[in-house]
Amino acid sequence: MLMWLNGNNPASKMGARLRNHSYLCDDQKNISDFYDQAKVFITGATGFVGKALVEKLLRSCPKVDAIFILMRPKKGIQVEQRLKELLKNPVFNRIRDKDPDAFEKVKVIPGDVALPNLGLCEEDRKFLVDNIDIVFHSAATVKFNENLKTAVILNTLGTKKILELCQNMKKLKSCVHVSTAFSNSDKRVVEEKVYKPTYDAHAVINLIENLPDEVVESLSPKLMDKHPNTYTFAKALAEQLVLEYSHEIPTAIVRPSIITAAWKEPYPGWVDNLSGITGIVMECGRGTIKSIICNERCRMDLVPVDIVVNTLITSAWHTVAHKSNSLRVYNCTSGRLNPVTWKQFGEFTHKHSYQWPSKYVTWYPEFSYTTNRTVHSIYTTLYHNLPSVLLDVFLYCTGKKTMMLKLSRRLNQSLEAGSFFSTNEWEFGSASYKELIAAVEDAGDGSEFSVDLTLGKGFDWETYVGEFLKGVRTYILKDDLISLPAAKKKLHRLYWFKQISQSLPYIVIFQMARYTFQMKMLSQTIQNLPWNDTINTTSLH
Repeated sequence: MLMWLNGNNPASKMGARLRNHSYLCDDQKNISDFYDQAKVFITGATGFVGKALVEKLLRSCPKVDAIFILMRPKKGIQVEQRLKELLKNPVFNRIRDKDPDAFEKVKVIPGDVALPNLGLCEEDRKFLVDNIDIVFHSAATVKFNENLKTAVILNTLGTKKILELCQNMKKLKSCVHVSTAFSNSDKRVVEEKVYKPTYDAHAVINLIENLPDEVVESLSPKLMDKHPNTYTFAKALAEQLVLEYSHEIPTAIVRPSIITAAWKEPYPGWVDNLSGITGIVMECGRGTIKSIICNERCRMDLVPVDIVVNTLITSAWHTVAHKSNSLRVYNCTSGRLNPVTWKQFGEFTHKHSYQWPSKYVTWYPEFSYTTNRTVHSIYTTLYHNLPSVLLDVFLYCTGKKTMMLKLSRRLNQSLEAGSFFSTNEWEFGSASYKELIAAVEDAGDGSEFSVDLTLGKGFDWETYVGEFLKGVRTYILKDDLISLPAAKKKLHRLYWFKQISQSLPYIVIFQMARYTFQMKMLSQTIQNLPWNDTINTTSLH
């Protein structure tokens, strides 16, 4: 059944004609000038990266004409209301204080990448085709445990629909596709090129559209092959489509690694979701994680969200100002430029968990790494699940809703899902990314769009992790710094509670040994009493 999925689908062949638009010039000296009077279309604007991208464009490209975001109704809330809620996010506070009128440039287009024709009405589709200059496609599901059909519909087929729309855009200058550095996680060395997937993207799309769900799921392990999850598999298929359409569309692929809190912009430490490592960092800080499946010697690969956003903005400009005969892929990663190991990151996390404790700290922050899953299982049972059960019993007895064991299981699932990435490391090529760094530095306003994490250029992991923990405290837990003194006192009490609880078994053992020794000495003393011989002599007669 799977043999027909291999190779290229003839229907996917496209002409190798690159559009020769008159506005493709080589003298775009200022990055912000590229966005003057531009109409920008963004998918995924409600996501972590999408919010930061909209904010940066409004703030650093003030002459941008308009930003159109694709948005779907959600939980009964219409897109107009969702847009209002989006613009209330703290990420936009600097714009709100400096130029609130800039929000008028943000327009909503009702639609959904999962729907036929993106769910666009004919009027909106015609408007986009006739007017859009620049496209950023970042809409995706980032769940590692997503079923195959959903992952392909959202991450692969959704990309195909965006590319088909871009193919018809009359004024399109640049289209940037947001992928992931782990789209080729089945390889240890990942260069900045699109690798041919095991199965053809068009064939896989055809399969999930025509076969029953249960059949698709049964084929899922075979299809994914060496991919650790449906997310990386679907992203690899999407890259194949971008490569095909790049012959007709001025396109670039940006591959961020693990995206984390902001380094500088809009605020140091800004973060607004618990995806990926952020949720784990938060729970480490709260003391609820005691064991992580991880090879501490491995190099981890994180990249701050503002570096990712600057890479997106500058890669759109770079595609036009520094034209290439082939599709550019940018590995937006830190491993080669400024490496940090899991061990070092763990040490920094421990240190700053004590410096920036939250009032929501539950246990004393202390965790360890292990590659032994049996040991990890014992730790999670003793330190994750058992305390959760006890807390649930307490909640139940006090008439409150039980939730701790459910949360603990989710946390354990998250640790398990991430274990592939914490027990392996990759070498990501960086030739194109280094070209981008150099081009941005040469731009007149390059300092406003820095993409350089190179060691010695100002980025320091220890300082960054501190801001990360502080940002989780501020933006995720909504814990104002005014509570910091009380939180530190609570942490101090938890420290002594930990010391006592850890000492208690030794105290019990010592007391038992002391009691046994005393009984032995007492026995010997009784046996050596003077009248004992008389008793023994009497008993012999």
